Amino acid sequence: MDKIVLLCGKLFCSTTGTVKEKVAVTVEGEKITAVCPVEQADTAGCTVYDLGDKFVTPGLIDAHVHTIWDGEVEFMDCINKGTIGDLTIRSMLLAKKDLMAGFTTIRDEGSYGFADIAVRNAIDRGEIDGPRMFVSGEAISSTGGHSDGWLAPQITGKCQSGVIIDGPDAGRRAARYNLKYGADQIKIMATGGVGNPGEPGAIELTFEEMKAILDVANSRGRISSAHAHGAQGIKNAIRAGITSIEHGMLMDDECVELMARHGTYLVPTIIAGQRINENGVAAGLPAEVVEKSVRCLQGHRENLRKCRQAGVKICFGTDAGTSFNYHGKQAYEFSLMVDFGFTVAQVLQAATATNAQLLGWQDKVGSVEPGKLADIAAFDGDPFADISSMQRCNFVMKGGKVYKA
Repeated sequence: MDKIVLLCGKLFCSTTGTVKEKVAVTVEGEKITAVCPVEQADTAGCTVYDLGDKFVTPGLIDAHVHTIWDGEVEFMDCINKGTIGDLTIRSMLLAKKDLMAGFTTIRDEGSYGFADIAVRNAIDRGEIDGPRMFVSGEAISSTGGHSDGWLAPQITGKCQSGVIIDGPDAGRRAARYNLKYGADQIKIMATGGVGNPGEPGAIELTFEEMKAILDVANSRGRISSAHAHGAQGIKNAIRAGITSIEHGMLMDDECVELMARHGTYLVPTIIAGQRINENGVAAGLPAEVVEKSVRCLQGHRENLRKCRQAGVKICFGTDAGTSFNYHGKQAYEFSLMVDFGFTVAQVLQAATATNAQLLGWQDKVGSVEPGKLADIAAFDGDPFADISSMQRCNFVMKGGKVYKA
């Protein structure tokens, strides 16, 4: 078995939040076998990569992407105009962009026609290149909810981006349907959103519907996530047994307390709102969408401060694929999180160790340690001096294979 040794100038330790200097990482096959000071490394007969002038991290994890979209203004159009084959090829190509930006693991937060599952399976079989994918299948929503379609009623066929349910029984069926076809987790749309008609804070699934859906996930040992902006929808989802809240931009103090008490993860996706606000109506976005986005992002900074103070487990996720939020360029979220008051160590841990814990994959990814899968990325510059360094990935290894050097 060929050995690879990475000579790291600076290596981020995600378990402690500290930086180690002049560290050698030895890789055999798909796993890390040794981590030691450079002067102690045995490089005889090994392939050596000199990363002495780079900042090395565990492979990054983006806990919220959509691989069928890539930042178009009307990003939902691809569902109405493309075949499932088109969407699957698109998903494959966009997932690879994430890999090349250093994201060796991604969580797809809702696809169409199980394109995400097809791509995950092809990657796992070694047929195509891409990151590890943790997938949702089709998000579960309600009639008129955030994943419903908005074409005229005489247009028939499946025009929505998720499974549409009304009532607890339909919710159970939808959860079982997703798991039957290979979803790793269950995604629900608890409240309204920014990109579709309606109020982002409005409750769109009842507590009883959420409880029925999440009982299926929890009884099978699966995690779950809830698109949720509004405070009451967030509370209902937490009490119903959700694993993570996505966005959470209109939360109140009780939401913060409940997340901390229940151990619920929060995935803030600042970049999704920021990109809409930056581009605005001038870029072709509807005024209603921009207004809702501005309103949602307005209190997000303070709410995240309260979450940090309360000890809420905060993850790194970007909603890559939404308007002007492109795959392979989502590392701008690191800069936004620092601007919102997170330390550099906190954001790097969010995108590595914390996200690995969220997925239940902490035994194989999220840190550079012997026995873990050799998922490693390296960047130009030092994020502790300039957080934008995280947008300059120039080395990617996944499972011991080098994809970018």
